[in-house]
Amino acid sequence: MSRKRVAILISGRGSNMAALIEAAKDKTYPAEIVLVISNRPDAGGLLVAQANRIATEVVDHTAGKDRPTFERALQAVLERNRIDIICLAGFMRLLTAGFVSRWQNRIINIHPALLPAFKGLDTHRRALEAGVKVHGATVHFVVPEMDSGPIVAQAAVSVRPGDTEEGLAARVLKVEHQIYPLALKLVAEGRVRVENGRCLVDSIPVPDSAALVPLE
Repeated sequence: MSRKRVAILISGRGSNMAALIEAAKDKTYPAEIVLVISNRPDAGGLLVAQANRIATEVVDHTAGKDRPTFERALQAVLERNRIDIICLAGFMRLLTAGFVSRWQNRIINIHPALLPAFKGLDTHRRALEAGVKVHGATVHFVVPEMDSGPIVAQAAVSVRPGDTEEGLAARVLKVEHQIYPLALKLVAEGRVRVENGRCLVDSIPVPDSAALVPLE
């Protein structure tokens, strides 16, 4: 089996990156994490990657680069390392439609909410303010519209009475670390197909979030 070459893009500590690295240590896992790229030179996740003997690169978006220049530099690094799949893990930069189209159905992202609910930032606070009973996390293909791509995998957690933003975030993060390696595995194995804007895994549509049973 030829393992897919994966680059992880980060901006911070990269806890989901660490979960992917751990999963890929299994030689039967269909993807190999060969590169971690940060747009911030001080990102803590770079040290984690280096400790795991994974190559790192910094493409600093503040170093006089407008967005097209930044993305050209990013693309050059990806091509030089023969990357097959990109995983975003706390990467706090919006990518242009041109860049995303070049990597169509080869970029995945994890979002701390059950999309399409609570796109964007501050998802846990907004979920508590909305009074929802179920919250969770989503892995999706990246499209030009933020947090709007076809859903590869989701996991739900119960919102408990008296929950704080921090407590809810911790439980959601736990399931993020479970579903991101699973989603990358499915994509790397070629088991995910996008049809009419929706993902099918082994020809079965990914279930709607309303059908999920909370894991936590």
